[in-house]
Amino acid sequence: MILPRMAVNFLAVIGLLTILVGAAAAIFFFGGFFSVAANDPDPNIVNWAIIHVREASIALHATDQPPGSLDDAALVHAGARAFSELGCTNCHGGPGVRPAKFSEGLNPAPNLKAVVKVLPPQQLFWVVKHGIKMTGMPSFGVTTPPVPDQEIWAIVAFLKQLPSVSDADFKTWSATAPDKP
Repeated sequence: MILPRMAVNFLAVIGLLTILVGAAAAIFFFGGFFSVAANDPDPNIVNWAIIHVREASIALHATDQPPGSLDDAALVHAGARAFSELGCTNCHGGPGVRPAKFSEGLNPAPNLKAVVKVLPPQQLFWVVKHGIKMTGMPSFGVTTPPVPDQEIWAIVAFLKQLPSVSDADFKTWSATAPDKP
């Protein structure tokens, strides 16, 4: 079947517009016109795209399952200690702990009390272990030495309890070293 001339012209116009938009986007991004300065807010369409790409990527890759119950008090306490020792409070703060001044310049460090309510443990684990590119969130799975998965799961256990952790409890849990035989 041969397409009517009008349909062919319409498809040609669509193809030409696609090429022009692609060329304009390439010039805009690769020509340096898009500002990568942290203090220059991204356009809404860029924010929308970044958020959706991040959410889709995390949802697809976060397949690890907790090794056991994340409600264990000892695991939560160990997670609070690891959260503090690994420097998470520098960017995210914690109960009774303000983030470091430099964290105001991040793009931004998320409000963990809000995030932990909506993300399942598998996704929190994945983010802590693998980090998120171009956000300042490091990968604790590639530090030297890498943070063991069990310790990352302890951090996740703490994070899931974070909204209800008091300042005093966090201070106690993060300051107390585990008992060593």
